[in-house]
Amino acid sequence: MKWSILTIFLTVLYQVAAGQDTTHTFSYASGTFLASADDRLPDTYTRILNREWQQWRQENLEPQVRPFITDDARVVGARLAQLETWFRGDREASQQWVMAAYGPNNRLEVSIGGVFGIERHEENRGGTFAYALPLLQAKYLIRPYAPGRGPGFGIVAGSFLPAGKGSFRPTGYGTFSFATISQCFGEEENVLLHLNTGFNYLHVDGANEVLPTWGFGTQIKTIGGFHLVGEIFSGDPYVPGAGMSYQAGYRHFFSDLFQIDMTFGKGLAGANPLPLWFSAGARIVFTHFQKKAY
Repeated sequence: MKWSILTIFLTVLYQVAAGQDTTHTFSYASGTFLASADDRLPDTYTRILNREWQQWRQENLEPQVRPFITDDARVVGARLAQLETWFRGDREASQQWVMAAYGPNNRLEVSIGGVFGIERHEENRGGTFAYALPLLQAKYLIRPYAPGRGPGFGIVAGSFLPAGKGSFRPTGYGTFSFATISQCFGEEENVLLHLNTGFNYLHVDGANEVLPTWGFGTQIKTIGGFHLVGEIFSGDPYVPGAGMSYQAGYRHFFSDLFQIDMTFGKGLAGANPLPLWFSAGARIVFTHFQKKAY
């Protein structure tokens, strides 16, 4: 980004020296440099600006996968903040999740969040309020993935502390960790594949238990910012004890900073298969801290 600022400065200096109008706009949404029809910049400068924008976008504005269980080998980006929230409802509960994340650099992402909502009981059709927090998580990116390159690798670790009310509150201390592998195909990341494998370590009533987790997910670009998504997984790092389940739906990118998603899923196997659920969420990225750095 520092080189982009230097390039823009040199471009303006070039225009002033040439006696040209310096009025112009660099559009972050489209990744193009716009000038008046009578005052175009030389193609060399335009190509430099576009190339550096694409590089900055690749490194700093990357899609995340929640509310999907299978995570990807990417982080939010250096000095970028992110707010994710999603609703999940089934016959047993209505849950509202909120997760906030920040990227100190291009390799590390730290997150904090929680869940609140209504748990339903046969004896109380109206349900009762429940919540759990805080959920703490860190993700470290070992190798990013990109078109024409090999897979990306990352590692995630976190804990859901036993604070809250009702059935949402964890019954003891739990720690999760898993590795994530991602591969993309196509110049515009037309197809993404994600694989996770890890474990939940639970300490409940003096007993220790290790539960394996895994997941396989995909995202397929269709039209514009619309993507089809699907996954199959066993165990949720955030909610230990879930059996094998599937989830499918769509994700739509209105811009690099705002996206929405909608899914449905159901348990396939396990001691207590998850009931049919519906999920809808949104993700917003904030560039405030990055702008202050420059």
